Amino acid sequence: MYKFTPIFLFLLVISLFFIGGCNQDSQENLNKQLVETSRYDQIPIEVIKMTPENDQLPPILHSDEYSQPVPLPYPVNTRGAEDSSFIMPDGNTLYVWFTPDPNIDVTKQVIDGVTGIYEFKKQENGWGEAKRVWLVEPGKPNLDGCGFFQDNRVWICGAREGYTGMHWFTSEFKDGKWGVAKIADFESSLEVGELDIYGNELYYHSSRAGGKGQYDVWVSEKINGEWQTPTNIDVVNTEETEGWPQRIDNELWFTRIYLGSPAIFRSKLVNGEWQEPELILSQFAGESTIDSQGNIYFTHHFYKDNKMLEADIYVAYKK
Repeated sequence: MYKFTPIFLFLLVISLFFIGGCNQDSQENLNKQLVETSRYDQIPIEVIKMTPENDQLPPILHSDEYSQPVPLPYPVNTRGAEDSSFIMPDGNTLYVWFTPDPNIDVTKQVIDGVTGIYEFKKQENGWGEAKRVWLVEPGKPNLDGCGFFQDNRVWICGAREGYTGMHWFTSEFKDGKWGVAKIADFESSLEVGELDIYGNELYYHSSRAGGKGQYDVWVSEKINGEWQTPTNIDVVNTEETEGWPQRIDNELWFTRIYLGSPAIFRSKLVNGEWQEPELILSQFAGESTIDSQGNIYFTHHFYKDNKMLEADIYVAYKK
């Protein structure tokens, strides 16, 4: 059975790596490696590119509102693993988390120089080349993920030198570049996992006490500058894992483990109440992100014999 492990759990593990430190010579060599390495160079040469034609477990569409999902073309998708995408509302900028090999130890991802968040700009003939989103000083070892972008600001969960465990950080896009991310932790009692901010509401998943089991989707309201005790969105949660929420107007999109793998569900807000969610995409389809046209971008993991081969970003276009 597929075990859906969010990136921020990996980040908790690698925190031990940062405590050890490096001597000056080894740090200088590491900095040079991190700056000069190409993301393509790190993909194992034996990896075969997965496509819909050789996919044994393709995503399944359950709604006639959308066209059949298709993978995004190169350079977005490669033979490596693309995951945790975020599409800006206008559909012209896409952010994707990339790692060259999903099966290597995360302590190696920290120093491979290429694992991280990338930006793609839509062009007339497709997507432009990948541009690394550096939220630390270039060359500094780090691992960033869970990117939530809003206007000119991003929130990420990350591991950093000098910090133990995973923390939330935020950065502002100014003068044509992202600034070094600063700590932006939420009140610890909230236990904030991957999130979406909609107005004065914070939607996120958490295994905090009072839920139905595993991860649940919660919402907290900001009053007088403070996030309040969160409410469990009861109708969308089950004993299975629910998470990776996104609020789009009167819709709440989220991922649920369904028949052993991630699936994408949608709940609609009617008369102030969230309705019973409907299944939109299943079979290794998760972490949806929706643009203003209603197109669904999501992660599809390729599996064979209980081993992840790679992952790509797919899109199901609204008809």
